[in-house]
Amino acid sequence: MASLLRWKTIAVCIAALVLSAAAHTALGGRAAADDVWAENNAGDRGIDLNARFTMNPETGQLASQLSSGNGAAAASEDPNQYMADTHCRADGPDTVDPGCLTLACPPSPNGATGTPVIWKEAPKAITNPGWTDWIPVTGPTCLYGPEPHNILDDIAARILTDFRQLPLNPGTLTTQPFPNTLIGAPTNFYATTTPQTFNLTILGQNVHLTATPTTYTYTYGDGQTLGPTPTTGHPIPDTQWLTTTTQTSHTYTTTGNYPATLTTTYTGTYTVNNGPPLPINGTLNLTTTPQTIHVWKTETALVADTCEQNPHSWGCPGTND
Repeated sequence: MASLLRWKTIAVCIAALVLSAAAHTALGGRAAADDVWAENNAGDRGIDLNARFTMNPETGQLASQLSSGNGAAAASEDPNQYMADTHCRADGPDTVDPGCLTLACPPSPNGATGTPVIWKEAPKAITNPGWTDWIPVTGPTCLYGPEPHNILDDIAARILTDFRQLPLNPGTLTTQPFPNTLIGAPTNFYATTTPQTFNLTILGQNVHLTATPTTYTYTYGDGQTLGPTPTTGHPIPDTQWLTTTTQTSHTYTTTGNYPATLTTTYTGTYTVNNGPPLPINGTLNLTTTPQTIHVWKTETALVADTCEQNPHSWGCPGTND
């Protein structure tokens, strides 16, 4: 009689490993979509947050809408440096320039004086460069307050702190298969993140901030990690689960329950009153809520009959030996 090779899982049916991708647990962000805060002090120390979010109907994830406006590019990709030139003022000494006579700022809601600013740009690699007008803006933007240069310096000094207080979505860590996997078999992990944008009011100025995910750290829960790496990984067909190794997959060597997490590192840029994208000198690390991976082992044996022929045979459902 032909022998049959039958697999038996310990404490869990192997069929539980084949799960729909829609069953993955969504990982929540740090705050709800409508979190808006303000801290006011004499009318010029406040931060007003107006982030716009959408809900993914498949995962339930909150994600802010993307913007194609200024500041969308990562700071590391911008080859230029920028300077705000305030010498061209309608009430200043340079009114001999006919162009300066036409410059005017709209009134501020709190009555602050507006100063026209001509943004200049130059390559980052050049020290003491010759500045040229920043092309994307025709004409001046405005800064509101008695000393415009101090306003820009004050915003630059606090922007990293403000950046790290934003309710960014940490992204999603997806595991294939989930929640059960096998010892000695590759388990695929991949990250899903997006750039996120926020509109703030800082020191009376309109600030548009863009947070861009740049690197990822995968913590597998068994003491092993991958990263920081720019690799997000990718999903694979369920027919390849437990057989295909990816750049971000992991093989567990012992059985157990392991808390897996994803840490995403964000860099940021910001614009002041529709000016050029300025880099934020620092990063923000966000970690997802741990999700438990159950790692099981298998045993194999040669048997003489099928489960239909002998329901009590080794490896058949309901048997323990």
